[in-house]
Formats: sequence, C-alpha cells, structure tokens
Amino acid sequence: MITLDHLAVAGETLAAATRYVEETLGVPVQDGGAHAVFHTHNSLLGLADGLYLEAIAINPDAPTPERARWFDLDRFAGQARLTNWICRCDDLDRTLADLPYGFRAPVDLHRGDLRWRMAVPRNGILPFDNCAPALIEWQSGGHPAEGLAQAGCTLERLEVSHPRAAELRAILAPLLADARVVIAQGAARLRAHIATPQGSATL
Repeated sequence: MITLDHLAVAGETLAAATRYVEETLGVPVQDGGAHAVFHTHNSLLGLADGLYLEAIAINPDAPTPERARWFDLDRFAGQARLTNWICRCDDLDRTLADLPYGFRAPVDLHRGDLRWRMAVPRNGILPFDNCAPALIEWQSGGHPAEGLAQAGCTLERLEVSHPRAAELRAILAPLLADARVVIAQGAARLRAHIATPQGSATL
C-alpha cells in the first residue's frame, strides 16, 4: 500500500514558488534546505493529517547534477504551479515491483538528518506526464511534517486529471485508498483544494 505524503509546487526560482504558495493560501511557509544529488532547494508548509507541501526549485548556487533532476525541473518554465504529488511506502523496492517500469530507479537521498529513498526515473519525468505519484520511503531522521508548524491548512481534495485517467486509476487502485485523491479524465493537470484560515483555496 502507498499513502499520500506531500505535494510539490515548482517554480523557476524558489522565491517564485514560495510566493505562489503564500499568496494563494494566505499563510507563511518555513525554510527548508538544499538537496544533494539533484541540487535543488525548498521551503515547507505543514498541512493537517501529517501531510506537508514543499515549494521547490533548482538551486542556482549548486552544481549541475550528473543526472536529470527530479520532478522534471530541468524542463520547468512559466508560472509557479502544483506539479507533483508524492506517496510514501514502507518498502520501495517491493512497491515498485508491482508497478510499470516507468516508475522505477530508486535513489538514496538526504537533507540534514533526514534520510530517504525515492523513485526518480532516469529522465526525471514521471509516468502519465508527471501526473503519476512519485514514491518515497522515509528511512531515518523522522518525517519533515513532524518539525513544521501548523498554519491551519488542510488538504480537502487532490484532482489528478489525465487523458488516460482510467489506466492510471487501474494501476493505483490496488495500492492507494484515499478518498481525497480523485483521478479524472481530462488534460494533464494537478489541482489541490486546500482549506485555509481565510477559506478554500486552490493550487
């Protein structure tokens, strides 16, 4: 089984991604940090129910990685927006064995005390035009949400739209049971409806 873990908002810069989250949700985010291997950096927002949201971008002060960056950031352009959803599992290798090959290529990662493994395709592009979830296995150092202040935001619904929605639903049905995640027919797009102290907002 897999469980919804967090959402990712990408931007051409971290400032742009952070500003989009703060202006849309009306709450401040917290500093995150820099990532080795993919040479990105992020800021974080704690959500209810053990979830969190990260604003992420290429770190301009880091070297160019030896492989494609995660979340398809090498090709990212335009306005900051919700680009990915991430699900956690207890055994990444076993979970990937039950999924099509495009989900694979586990990578060992760390940031500060956090240690985790994540399935990142070699080209950085997740199946279904990045609408399939990225998969993560937290290994040590706890979970990022544990150290984040709560700003009164709750994920109400995550809409995953894709022309091959039925195929994606069939792949995920045996693994994911979360009424908040709705996979629908349409153009490739993610939308997160979030309850905030100011009312409902959509990323």
